[in-house]
Amino acid sequence: MKRLFVLLLVTVLFSCKNDTKKEVKKENFPEVLSKVFTKHGGLDNWRNQKVISFNKGEEAHTVDLNSRKTTIHSPEYSLGYNGKEVWLMQKDSTSFKGNKGFYYNLYFYFYAMPFVLADDGIIYEEVTPITFEGKEYPGYKISYKANVGTSPDDNYFVYYNTETFQMEWLGYTVTYFSKKATTKANLIRYNSWENVNGFLLPKAITWYKKDENGQPTETSGKPVDFTLPLVSQGQLSDSFFEKPME
Repeated sequence: MKRLFVLLLVTVLFSCKNDTKKEVKKENFPEVLSKVFTKHGGLDNWRNQKVISFNKGEEAHTVDLNSRKTTIHSPEYSLGYNGKEVWLMQKDSTSFKGNKGFYYNLYFYFYAMPFVLADDGIIYEEVTPITFEGKEYPGYKISYKANVGTSPDDNYFVYYNTETFQMEWLGYTVTYFSKKATTKANLIRYNSWENVNGFLLPKAITWYKKDENGQPTETSGKPVDFTLPLVSQGQLSDSFFEKPME
């Protein structure tokens, strides 16, 4: 009887342990956004990837998808984030004209849409659709819990095609410099995509002007093109993201 009790106890403990392993993290994003993620290659597939890279003009961007460590290399300058600090190397003091802390992950966020909208600490809220050329695009506002990231007051607005569930537009606010919340949102059209290792990623993005009601009207400047895309399960060493020796 004693041996039977021990056997039953072990069986129960083993079962509980297995049940714990089977627990799946419950996502908190709206069901319709799940369809958007699926359209673009699937969130589970995305989370199995380790590295993403792309070129923007002469800049070669490489990002570790888990740690978000980053490098950007161009003929005139290099900058990156090694997990602790943002570094910059340039030929002279005028080679890089932006703010390194703001810029290092800016185009990664634009390029890795819509998958970065499933990061931890995000709050979702349905918003009024936008209309362009007679077609309506429903949307969701993405905001962040306090103390998430360097600009937790930033907001994103993703708008999708109701027939294909493909992402079509992105609105976003910038609070990095002011550190204050704002309702002034920029608007980008995502209407050029390509298949990269099973993921639908942007080939080009275009900024748009808006009317007094926040509806897109016409382009604002030339499109930004992305080339040489790569999404990989290969892991890069930490040294890849360190500042090169001068």
